[in-house]
Amino acid sequence: MGDFSSLGLSDWLVKQCKQLGINKPTPVQENCMPAILQGKTGGSGLPRGKTAAFVLPVLQKLSEDPYGIFCLVLTPTRSLAYQIAEQFRVLGKPLGLKECIIVGGMDMVTQALELSNQPHVVVATPGRLADHIRSSNTFSMKRIQFLILDEADRLLEQGCTDFTKDLEVILEILPAKRQTMLFSATLTDTLQELKSIAMNEPFFWESKSETRTVEELDQRYILTPEKVKDAYLVHLIQTFTDEHDDWSIIIFTNTCKSCQILTMMLREFNFPTISLHSMMKQKQRFANLAKFKASVYKILIATDVAARGLDIPTVQVVINHNTPGLPKIYIHRVGRTARAGRNGVSITLVTQYDIHLIHSIEEQIQTKLKEYPVEEKEVLKILTQVNVTRRECEIKLESTDFDEKKEINKRKQLILEGKDPELEAKRKAELEKIRSQKKKFKQKIQESIQKQKQLKKKLMKRRQTKKKEAAQATA
Repeated sequence: MGDFSSLGLSDWLVKQCKQLGINKPTPVQENCMPAILQGKTGGSGLPRGKTAAFVLPVLQKLSEDPYGIFCLVLTPTRSLAYQIAEQFRVLGKPLGLKECIIVGGMDMVTQALELSNQPHVVVATPGRLADHIRSSNTFSMKRIQFLILDEADRLLEQGCTDFTKDLEVILEILPAKRQTMLFSATLTDTLQELKSIAMNEPFFWESKSETRTVEELDQRYILTPEKVKDAYLVHLIQTFTDEHDDWSIIIFTNTCKSCQILTMMLREFNFPTISLHSMMKQKQRFANLAKFKASVYKILIATDVAARGLDIPTVQVVINHNTPGLPKIYIHRVGRTARAGRNGVSITLVTQYDIHLIHSIEEQIQTKLKEYPVEEKEVLKILTQVNVTRRECEIKLESTDFDEKKEINKRKQLILEGKDPELEAKRKAELEKIRSQKKKFKQKIQESIQKQKQLKKKLMKRRQTKKKEAAQATA
């Protein structure tokens, strides 16, 4: 493995890398950067070091002919967008680089002003950028040289988060002559199909490693009944914190509700715990993530919102509270540890219902997971206490109306549409108020109509009785 100058990078970029402690290129950088600098279009399947693999060549090309908007990076999540923008900002500091982040949950007017100033690099989520394209014409992307799709498998897959319509809107305004790059840690059928149908023989590189996880990662599992799972989790955390008080731990779970309950439960046991999930406001997410990175809190409980792209090099342990339903989710989760050549441990809590999932994961990563040794007697000692504490936390959470599924789906849909969930909630509340006022007004009208009808009936009866009385009197 050579240095960055042998890959064709300019001296100023090599110097900037050294100042940041990046001395040697990773395999993805070594293989992809020369191809990008030669102007080739293509894709890469490898998780580590991929952001710098496209940031550095883009900055070199930008330094030769600086203008805005030069590069567009699309990513599926807001947190990843901020992380990519940060790398552009730090590495491009000598250029006086102007970058712009276009994601949901932020003020659209401010974003529109930033876009109109023609920044060099735009990092965006598809939903919000498409919304700007539909609603304004204050910026142009006709001169873009680079289009980069990071976590391309998520952007191109069709499912609950389908970006197809938004991507179509974005691609319509981009020039045909450009360099397009797709980066992903997992190569899906969609990406393989794109490779086969591409007309211009794209550059394509995939890691030659047989496994999808690194050798430095010690992958373990614990077979546990569903009802004892939380006790095993508490026992594991207690063991790690007793033996290594400086270690950082990420615990992944499948739902926002479970994430919140586990956070509350571990805090009851005096563990320094913080959470990260999609029902939190964006500012709170950034704040929590910053606290975890700074080791203010040593334990982060997260949903899969933190499984992709987040680079926290100092994480020693990843615990899967639930067994991931797909092998690629497992790969992304455990990829949060054993980063940049460091060692790491991943432990998956496997119930009697999850054994088939573990088999499919082992088949995909071509590695057998080893059983993690645990003293069952120690776990059973705390079982009752853990279960009682969890139930208390569930009751507390229920009293706060944590309506999980409904809120998550609504927020996700709004974010995908490029709308601000908070503003939409206010708008909905105002509409509800107007509707209730209309309803009350209609009820009043109905009541007055009913009264009039009743009065008419009474008058009719009186007239009829009077006629009868008059008829009887004449008779």
